[in-house]
Amino acid sequence: MSGHSKWSNIKHRKEAQDNKKGKIFTKIGRELTVAAKIGGGDPSSNSRLRLALDKARAANMPKDNVERAIKKGTGEGNDQVFEDIMYEGYAPGGVGILVKTLTDNRNRTIMEVRTVITKRGGSMAEAGAVSWQFDNKGIIEVPVSACSEDEIMDYALEAGAEDVVTDGDIYSITTAPADFEAVKNKLAENGIEPEFAEIAMKPRMTVDVEGDAAKKIIALVEALEDLDDVQEVYGNYKIDDSVFDEMD
Repeated sequence: MSGHSKWSNIKHRKEAQDNKKGKIFTKIGRELTVAAKIGGGDPSSNSRLRLALDKARAANMPKDNVERAIKKGTGEGNDQVFEDIMYEGYAPGGVGILVKTLTDNRNRTIMEVRTVITKRGGSMAEAGAVSWQFDNKGIIEVPVSACSEDEIMDYALEAGAEDVVTDGDIYSITTAPADFEAVKNKLAENGIEPEFAEIAMKPRMTVDVEGDAAKKIIALVEALEDLDDVQEVYGNYKIDDSVFDEMD
């Protein structure tokens, strides 16, 4: 993909849609609550909570909302039980997708996910049919204007990154989940601010998708991400920036 990578482009588009519909704070709040419930309310000893707090800061979530969500997770006013469920499926054209959800009612969630996928020309898949094509990785993207290629290589690899590649005007860094924060902190120490930084399901190989097929996939992803229980959608497709521009 030219210019920004798939990660940045789809993420930026997703955030614009979520902000427009007022849903992003609800989704992040749910993640904060679950993270605090599982690992406690101290981010220094709870990596999942640290990642959720990063998302909250990136979305400019009000401090009161953040604190309230964490308190729910630590036992103050929360009687809901959420569970992480990853659904697998195929978009039109056979492209593999993973749908990461956080739900208190799995029957409702699977029905909503299945409805969106099938109505838009895709199909659900059995557990393991798609997920084997992905690896859980830390993904960090830095504008090439932030530093030289030698500098980004030195900082990232020294901190434990697995790979650094230049993709248009972006340096794309891949890490093991356990090394994600060390690499991000190393960049911060040297005054480098990532444009995108998350632990995500990264496809081992991607499929180039163009034209109407690409637009159908983007529309499907957006419809899934519009569901309250869906946190993230991953796919093994690669779509050019021009398709996103046409849909804006």
